[in-house]
Amino acid sequence: MRYLFFVTLSYSFSVLRPIEQAIKRRGGTVAWFIPNGSEAESYILPTDTRLDDIAQVMQFSADATLVPGNFVPDFFPGVKVQVFHGFDSGKKGKFSIRGLFDLYCTQGPNMTHGFNAINDGTCDIVETGWSKLDPLFSPHPDVKLYQSDKPVILYAPTFSPKLTSTEALFPFIKKLITSKDWQWIVKLHPKATSEEIAMYKSLSSEKLRFVETGDIIPLLQAADVVLSDTSSIISEFAIQEKIVVAFKNRRPQEWMLNFDDASELGDVLEKALGRSDDLLDKIRNYCESIHPYKDGLSSERVLNAIEALIASELKHLKKKPLNLIRKLKIRKKLKYYRW
Repeated sequence: MRYLFFVTLSYSFSVLRPIEQAIKRRGGTVAWFIPNGSEAESYILPTDTRLDDIAQVMQFSADATLVPGNFVPDFFPGVKVQVFHGFDSGKKGKFSIRGLFDLYCTQGPNMTHGFNAINDGTCDIVETGWSKLDPLFSPHPDVKLYQSDKPVILYAPTFSPKLTSTEALFPFIKKLITSKDWQWIVKLHPKATSEEIAMYKSLSSEKLRFVETGDIIPLLQAADVVLSDTSSIISEFAIQEKIVVAFKNRRPQEWMLNFDDASELGDVLEKALGRSDDLLDKIRNYCESIHPYKDGLSSERVLNAIEALIASELKHLKKKPLNLIRKLKIRKKLKYYRW
């Protein structure tokens, strides 16, 4: 089996690497296509097979194209598979059948129910668990790089201008660096602005580490508390049965510590570090609904679903809508206009 990974942002690597390992265990072949100029280019490894242009993609002729992002070129060979880049964090458009994918590999019951409710028959919805979390359930070799004998707080905000907490929390994080004996890790979103990056890099010190990486698993494992806003990372972190803190979350829920006044940051973090049993029980219940799989085998289930779909020859699926405008936009992005 030949698999193509279509990548536009660096967060895709942490989703696709576990699947790559599972493919190779089965004797399959993997190639990567990353559009030129993408920030993800710097995360490709010398040992990876990278296809340089569309002609090479066509020649590779994958059996399946896997995508963590929201779109896939319809002209790429093979079945098109959505493997998601995050949990449902309350942002618009999470549940959407775009007429591009043949298979959605959902993470847990809530995602499965959401997509089943809108499935128009043009695709399969299969609950597999999320490949990105396969490594979360065994110690990451790099986790020691981020661990500390002090409380470790991971700050990982979203990029959305209307939802991000970067500016609002900056002065309070700066103050807490000196007033509290905590260790900070800052991991900004790949789409963070250059101003945001410069702002938080300026705080780098013995007590704050600014990290740029495509693999956040060791950060999740090392941190005692995650601080964010409306980002799916809070769900990823909660899977470990750890407490999350959210600033002005778009959809606050009882399992998270949400606050709206930036000046309360220190007090809320202190509360989170206290690890309330009641809050932990709520987190456990929530995690069962979003990702009940803790066996580290979600990548294997993804491949099983792909193989089953290919074996079916897609005969049970309805014809997809024309989607002419969306297809034209994708071709314009990739500078490919053949039909």
